[in-house]
Amino acid sequence: MRYGFVVTGSDPNLAVELAPLIEQHGWDGMFVWEGIWATDPWSVLAAAAMRTERICLGTMLTPLPRRRPWELASQTATVDALSHGRTVLSVGLGVPQEVEQRFWIFEDDPGRRTRAELLDEGLEMLDHLWRGEPFEYDGQHYRAARTETLLPAATVQRPRIPTWVVGVWPRMKSMRRVARYDGWIPNYAPPGASVVDAEQQAAAYTPEVAAEAIAWLRAERDRLGLADRPFDVVQEGVTTGTDAAADAAVVRPWADAGATWWLEADWSVPEERVADAARARIAAGPPRG
Repeated sequence: MRYGFVVTGSDPNLAVELAPLIEQHGWDGMFVWEGIWATDPWSVLAAAAMRTERICLGTMLTPLPRRRPWELASQTATVDALSHGRTVLSVGLGVPQEVEQRFWIFEDDPGRRTRAELLDEGLEMLDHLWRGEPFEYDGQHYRAARTETLLPAATVQRPRIPTWVVGVWPRMKSMRRVARYDGWIPNYAPPGASVVDAEQQAAAYTPEVAAEAIAWLRAERDRLGLADRPFDVVQEGVTTGTDAAADAAVVRPWADAGATWWLEADWSVPEERVADAARARIAAGPPRG
């Protein structure tokens, strides 16, 4: 199990200040959130790369259907170069308009199906763009004409920057997408349930459910010939930082189920308290068992 800290605030100066503290106190990764009209996470991570030497740097998470893949490829490859290969990209469909209107003030939500198409094509495009080689692409939503000039360098990490993908268990189309990439960010749709809000989903998603899904992913990756490649399973949550035994007890069942990353993320902290709360939790160290 590796341990990451998610900086939930919006102050870029604070995030860059926290980066070396996260490394100093034994965490394995620093993650920042990405909005549609917000602090640019890749600028923050580029600055953090210059102040750290060991930790992974990534987003939690990037709504790839809302991004131009070639621009995201440039940003992520830049951070990967500056960090000497410590970048992680986390992607998902993005929040639907009916759930969060704030993210849709510039355009209308085209719907889940279209966002899923954009996600698939965006992932395919990134695979090409990160290689720094000529290619052609002709998709339903994106195209790329072949060019032989002004090609950027390939990413430090090969064959690509590790890409974690949101997948909804047990929806097979979603999970088959995950299996082709480098990590799973879990969502859960309890079988037989109608609409499930985030709190209900979190309560229903247990380590036992995770173990079932992870077993399926391992079998699917074996079928695809990917079993020998690294693959991460992410679990996000909150621990106290004041009771080591209790914190380890929270994390241990997820590790036993097969999760490989614990991301400490307390989204309930108000903006004015993020700095103090983050410094205190970072200094307490990760919830290692």
